[in-house]
Amino acid sequence: MDTKKLTIAALALIGTVACCTSINEVKAQEMAKTEQITPKALKELQKKVRNNVDSVSYHMELIEAMGIENPALFSLYEGWMKERPTNANIPLALGSTLEKQYSSKAKTYLLRAIAINPDLKEAYEALWSDASRWGEEDKKRDYLKKITEIDPQDASYAFYYASSFKNVDREKHKQLSLAVADRFNTSERGAQALYWLAHQTQDLQEKEAIYVRLKNDFSPAGFNWSLSGMTAYSDLLLQQQRYMEAAALAAELFEMTKQENWQRSAETASRFAQYKQAQGYKEWEKALAILDGIKVSRYSSAYKLIPVAKAEVLHQNGQTDKAFATLMECYVKSPSPKIKESLTTYGHTLGKDKGAVQAAISNALKTNGRVATPFELKNYAGSSNSLADFKGKVTFITYWYPGCGPCRGEFPHFENVVRKFDKDKLAYLGINIVSSQNDYVLPFLKSTGYSFVPLEDVKGRNKGNLDNRSAAPMNFLIDKQGNLIFENFRTDADNEDELELMINEVSLL
Repeated sequence: MDTKKLTIAALALIGTVACCTSINEVKAQEMAKTEQITPKALKELQKKVRNNVDSVSYHMELIEAMGIENPALFSLYEGWMKERPTNANIPLALGSTLEKQYSSKAKTYLLRAIAINPDLKEAYEALWSDASRWGEEDKKRDYLKKITEIDPQDASYAFYYASSFKNVDREKHKQLSLAVADRFNTSERGAQALYWLAHQTQDLQEKEAIYVRLKNDFSPAGFNWSLSGMTAYSDLLLQQQRYMEAAALAAELFEMTKQENWQRSAETASRFAQYKQAQGYKEWEKALAILDGIKVSRYSSAYKLIPVAKAEVLHQNGQTDKAFATLMECYVKSPSPKIKESLTTYGHTLGKDKGAVQAAISNALKTNGRVATPFELKNYAGSSNSLADFKGKVTFITYWYPGCGPCRGEFPHFENVVRKFDKDKLAYLGINIVSSQNDYVLPFLKSTGYSFVPLEDVKGRNKGNLDNRSAAPMNFLIDKQGNLIFENFRTDADNEDELELMINEVSLL
């Protein structure tokens, strides 16, 4: 049986790996272009499929030629399924092709396929991918479990099954992930299991132990997920001010991989150590000069270490006003509880009580705010909503679509935060950017219980400063007066407290 094309969509999915997905990529996948075909050629193609009914590649050729919106396609396949009621490949081919095109009709035919053949792995793969769009998490786990039973040697699905528990049963997620690392110790999936387990773990000591095991069991020179894990491990060491350990780790990785970024990481960690030494000797200007020379990507978790360190040096040098200003500049762009704590401490030294510090923060946020571009979009309940409808509330907007794995990965963390706020104080909007996936939206909300107001985007509208740049997920926070305050932030298991803090800050404006 030709099954190669059936697994493409399933093998690409995990949900929290990518940063964001471009709508152009989605369109390319779901709008497969077909050449015009003559009636004679179509008849010959149908004959070829009829004579080779178990050839999935022939089925796909026919389905793409006819088009998935063609009623004649479904009539043809219904006829074949009646003629051959015990052949699972006919509904499998149709259902799998529909699933790859993000069609809500896929599930019907895939379920027919497994009713005929309960051990048809390819059907479960497509059902798993489709279930993600419906928000059917329990069914998704059931399909994954069935795949692992059919093919226990498939490292990918063993990993996906372990990952499916990360938001519902942390202990089971941990045990299954460790089992994947044990069983598949020569596979990227084994390394990936440890990477995500470390990412989800809140206990810093346990997190570090997992990174150490990742490095020892899966050489960063040979496993990409191990190499990514070492970046996170290096950031963890920097955050704990273990600068020389971070430098040694980076130097070791440079020797392993010969990648120049690790040489730069070693230099960065060494400079942090040098700044700390200069600070210890009260060489304030030297310490500041070293910190000014450190360049860290804004996407690194070590990014906020630099303004915090600079503020500390300035404060110790008697320049607390500059320390306060340095942290304020960072805070209004990317708040964190730690930076706010430092702002409060330095504010106290300057004679500001908590109320005065909060007033300074609010004033800085207002100064940076811009009037959010208005919109009016269709609501899936049948009415419409404009941005003005939510005036008087903080408005949290996320752009998404049902087929977006990274979007679905953020939703549980969003929900953990927004449920802490009264609905009369916070509006939570989810704008679907792929209208062809509309059929999934309301079932997705019902299945998951997520609380956002579902709106449908309009192609080509002027989004102004609320532009998602054809990507998802993309997030914005707007104050009660309609001013955009925060944008382009991500939320995961490590920083839910930052989203909660941002909402609280915006609610005070």
